[in-house]
Parts: sequence; structure tokens; C-alpha cells
Amino acid sequence: MTRIAAVHGALAPYRFAQSEITDMVARACLPVGADRRVLDRLHRNAGVRSRHMTLPLDRYETLDGFGAANDLFIASATDLGAGVVREALREAGLSAADVGLLVLTTVTGVAVPSVDARVAARLGLRPDVRRVPLFGLGCAGGAAGLARTHDFLLGRPDQVAVLLSVELCSLTFQRGDASTANLVATGLFGDGATAVVACGAGRADGFTGPVIVDARSRLYPDAGGALGWDVGDSGFKVVLDPEIPQLLRRHLPDDVEEFLGDHGLKPQDVTAWVCHPGGPRILEAVTGALDLPAEELALSWRHLADFGNLSSSSVLHVLRDTLTERRPPPGTPGLLLAIGPGLACELVLLRW
Repeated sequence: MTRIAAVHGALAPYRFAQSEITDMVARACLPVGADRRVLDRLHRNAGVRSRHMTLPLDRYETLDGFGAANDLFIASATDLGAGVVREALREAGLSAADVGLLVLTTVTGVAVPSVDARVAARLGLRPDVRRVPLFGLGCAGGAAGLARTHDFLLGRPDQVAVLLSVELCSLTFQRGDASTANLVATGLFGDGATAVVACGAGRADGFTGPVIVDARSRLYPDAGGALGWDVGDSGFKVVLDPEIPQLLRRHLPDDVEEFLGDHGLKPQDVTAWVCHPGGPRILEAVTGALDLPAEELALSWRHLADFGNLSSSSVLHVLRDTLTERRPPPGTPGLLLAIGPGLACELVLLRW
């Protein structure tokens, strides 16, 4: 049994209305004098009202090259990551000395030593802390990170583990790129971080958070090119296949029903769905594929509107809000799910 002891989320320091970001993207990505109606439509349809970003808007127009953006990622991710881990441990009533494992998931920058090592040094984690930096899982990383944390604690039930997700998506925006995929991404993604503190069965007494019952991964290799990065001299260029919602409608119902069925459950038994807010078409696809009432994903829709898609961190922010606002009936099942490159689906079964 793995018990979630605390979930703490934070956002990058600068908040902008979607219209302000759209104007910046028009200046940075479109040719001079170009018709911006397509850009305006894509940003308007993203379902986002505002987002938090790492830099003031005018800095994005002059940010030069992958190296400069990645240097900013390392410094800002370390600052934001250390802050959310510190606060999550405080909320759990634990200290840095209690942490036996630190898992990091990110897909918006690279660092060696990795960000988890820098956070460990910043917070004074034990020198024997185990670290698992995960890269490349994209929006599925928060769910997959929970699953890998659970795997560790099953074998070490006396341990405390921390999952850190930190994503600074705005630092990957591509100047001078007027492709549809880049314009969609610049209208959808924001910057934030989340830390989850989890305890094994031997350390779970006194905590009232949900239990992680099981987890399952699904990889759809026939759709491996649907989502991800093309990495080049300018950094990370987004790959977004418009067929992703259709792929979800094809695969998700059977995957969810099989996973729940292995635990004697059906979708209608789930009292709260914690879904990654990947965008309007993703949320609509999940709702339709699983035949859910529209209100079941209300927290995901609100998160998308207020903060945009925070990649791996978004589903963990929705988990936090589910715990503090929705408060599902104790003992009932919940399902956390996210989609990422691979194309992959990550499912985590919870008991509230």
C-alpha cells in the first residue's frame, strides 16, 4: 500500500491573459504583415483564459537559441522545484531527512546533474537519497511518476518518496515558426510544478490521503509519431498529430475497462476521475470514450482555462484540487489518467 501524504503545486511567477500571449506570439512567430486570423482562432479555441510563464513576455521575443533557453530552464526549474518539494514536505509534517527516494519528471529542458540532484542539494536531502530522473514521458509523466513511486514503495514499505514534476513549457516556444503545431502549442501550454509526498505501508499511519492501489501503462507503438519533440538546433519543436483524440477513442475504453475489471470494478464505480487537461479535444475525447457525464471532468476543464496545459504537472494539480475541493467519499475508487508520447496512456487506480 502506498499512501499519498501531501500534494503541493506552484506556478511560474508571471501571469498573462491569453490575448496578451497571442499578441506576443504574433510578433515572435508570424512573418511581418502576415494574416493572424489562424493564430487568433487556434488560441481562442484552446480553452485557455490565462497562463503562468517563466519570463516577462518581451523576453520571449529576444530569447536566442536552445542554450540560452535551457540555461534558464535549469535555474528556474531548480528554484520552482525546490519550493514545491519544501512545501509538500511541510504539509506532510516531514523533513528532508525523511526522504528516501526523489523521482523527477520533466520534458521541457535537460540538465546534468539533473534537476533532482540540484533540488536535493538545495534542500539538504540525505546523501544516500535514491534519485530517478524521468525524461520523455511528456504529459503522461505525472501519472507515470506516481506509478514508479508506488513500485518503489511496494518494495520498501518503510520509506518516504517524493515525486517532483516541473515543466517550463514556455521556454520551448519556437520563434519564427508559424507551423500549426507550434501555434497550437503556444496557445495551450503553461509553466508550473508539483510535488507529491508518498509513504509506504510502514510509514502511512496518521496520513489521510488516498491510497495508490495499482497502476498500468499502455503503449500504442503504431502511433509513436503522434506526439513528442523534434530536437534541433533551436531546441524542442513540438509534434502534435490532430488524430490523437481519435486514437484515444479507439483505445481508451478497453484499456480502462480491463484495468478496472481486474480489480472487480466498472467505470461507473469510480467516484472521481483525475484527468490530464491536455486540451479541449483531449478532454472531449476522454469524456466521449468513457461515456462520462460532462461534470466529471469539471476540475480538468477549469485547470485548463486558468493555467493551460502544464504537461506532466497538470494531472497532479488536478489531483490536488480533487483532494481539497471535491473530497470523494472515503474508501471509494478513483482513476487518474494521462496521455503522453509513445503514444502512451498511464492509469493509476486510487482509493480515496
